[in-house]
Amino acid sequence: MLGLGQAVAFASSYYLLGVMADPAAVALGIGTASVFLALSGAFLVSAVLTPYAGQAIERIGGARVLAASNLAFAVALLLMAAAPHPLVLCIGVVLLGIGMAAGLYGTAFAVLVEMQGQGARRAIAAVSLLGALGGALGWPISREVLDMAGWRAAFGFWAALHLFVCLPIALIVLPQRKAGADAVVDKSPMRWTPTMIRMAIFFAGAWAVASAMAAHLPRLLVDLGMTVERAAWAAGLMAASAMVVRLLDITVLHRSHPILTARLAALFHPVGALIATLFGTVGAPAVAIGQGMGNGFLSVASGALPLKVFGAERYGMRQALILTPARYVQAAAPAAYALAMDASPGVALAVSSAICLGMFALSFSFREGSSA
Repeated sequence: MLGLGQAVAFASSYYLLGVMADPAAVALGIGTASVFLALSGAFLVSAVLTPYAGQAIERIGGARVLAASNLAFAVALLLMAAAPHPLVLCIGVVLLGIGMAAGLYGTAFAVLVEMQGQGARRAIAAVSLLGALGGALGWPISREVLDMAGWRAAFGFWAALHLFVCLPIALIVLPQRKAGADAVVDKSPMRWTPTMIRMAIFFAGAWAVASAMAAHLPRLLVDLGMTVERAAWAAGLMAASAMVVRLLDITVLHRSHPILTARLAALFHPVGALIATLFGTVGAPAVAIGQGMGNGFLSVASGALPLKVFGAERYGMRQALILTPARYVQAAAPAAYALAMDASPGVALAVSSAICLGMFALSFSFREGSSA
């Protein structure tokens, strides 16, 4: 049930405008760039509100925070569906950031930790795998509804799923925080420790590369010598690779330390970049495959690594703090990476690979139970 909710959440936020931006912008007489600028605003709103979402998880439990996110998503999507003016559409896009702050993987993982404590690693990987369907199925579903009923109906379709599928799951199906749990929760302000800071830097670097690749991968593959058609096909390997390694984590690596998962997440992009550099056009698809494998391990590591290093106590708040810098970086990374792309594809791959190798080196500073 959590995985289904995550698939809907990602499909109606991160992956929504890839299909919906053009028809909505044309109908309302604005440029598509304005809609994507509003999406950057949504990322910033998400970054600002993520720590508050962590506080809410501590106060009322993850399931109720997910329910609130479903309402926030639905309001934003309905506003977009009914938008009579471009400004209203852009406001709706920005308001998606409220749902993103409270309704994506971090809160879902917190629900699992509330249920299973330190044993939540495998469930985290399973929810991550199911949530990836938001990327695999979100675009084709949006396209199908768009073709049948128009862009307003497509926005309304996702709002209806939040209200009539995801909201009941959060309020009725998901277990609420156990009675008496509030009495043992430390409500004092959480202080950053050196290990938390290093982990935040690690995930900020990871999200920078992931966001840059999500925005620029097809163009990067074309610059590496592929045709537009083959580049689009190869870019699709990123999502498939991410799902494969999540399945691998569930079935084979679930007993391993999540530090290994984090290191694998950091290494696969540089490996793909090296293959592309050595073999040119023939090796270019390795960039997509490597990035997809890194993304798959990254989503698992973002939930499992803080749990293993710091334990289950105050997990929701701590993980929200650790991932907040990554959300800020996520908003800026595509524009920054475009500058490297303008220099050359080799420079771009060198920059992203250097970030990943820096993350790999930083992972050796993580120690279980450490506050130093």
